[in-house]
Amino acid sequence: MHFMLAGLALFLFFAWRGTEVDPQSRSISIESAQVEQLSATWMQAWRRPPTREELDGLIRDQVKEEIYYREGLRLGLDQDDPIIRRRIRSKMEFLAQSQAENAVPAEADLQAMIDRNPGAYASDARYTFDQIYLADPDPAKSETRAKEILQRLRAGTKWTTAGDSIALPPIMTAQERHRIEAEFGDQFAAALPSLSLNEWHGPVPSGFGSHLVRVRKVEGSTAPKLDDIRQRVENDWRAQTAKSREAKAYQALLDSYTIKIAKP
Repeated sequence: MHFMLAGLALFLFFAWRGTEVDPQSRSISIESAQVEQLSATWMQAWRRPPTREELDGLIRDQVKEEIYYREGLRLGLDQDDPIIRRRIRSKMEFLAQSQAENAVPAEADLQAMIDRNPGAYASDARYTFDQIYLADPDPAKSETRAKEILQRLRAGTKWTTAGDSIALPPIMTAQERHRIEAEFGDQFAAALPSLSLNEWHGPVPSGFGSHLVRVRKVEGSTAPKLDDIRQRVENDWRAQTAKSREAKAYQALLDSYTIKIAKP
């Protein structure tokens, strides 16, 4: 399927560009489809159709590009050029990423994501937790400071005096996720279901910085149904599996080649 999609993309590209370029040919034809494409691109950029003079200028620039392209091929500039190789690689990686984005997850994969972390998708769960705010803007410093405070908490330091002041409640009782998102942000709310009860964790990011968090109680959480939250779970699946799917697609290409490496 990946090879078919890549082939289709290349076919459409060359269909738009026209017939295969012969660098020895001195005849250039700008087809009506190319003129329409130039006009459409202009409209996307300027929110209006090009004037006759502007369209003529676009066509002249297209002819100039084609002439330089053919002269470059005639001189062999496309051979063993590291810049061209990198650009072709970038385009192929873009095609591979586009194909990965178009992948359709299996029902079992989506359901497995819900089963692994039902609290992350439960809309009716209510959380009771304590939070300590850390004002350090530098993530590395925040991480170091979080470890130091965690050690002091385990040694018996009073948690209400351990962090920095902020206009956020240090204790939230039986609050639903949407309320927590409104107060602390999406990242903070998304992290709560994965935290074990009655233990300090952190740093947990929020819209204000980072926090140490202790979840004391989770109430009313029921397993959500896939049909009710399909788009949300699918978005999470795409984000979490993007790298592995791209790596799998590349491995399929790699397996089709015979690699020989002569080591000095």
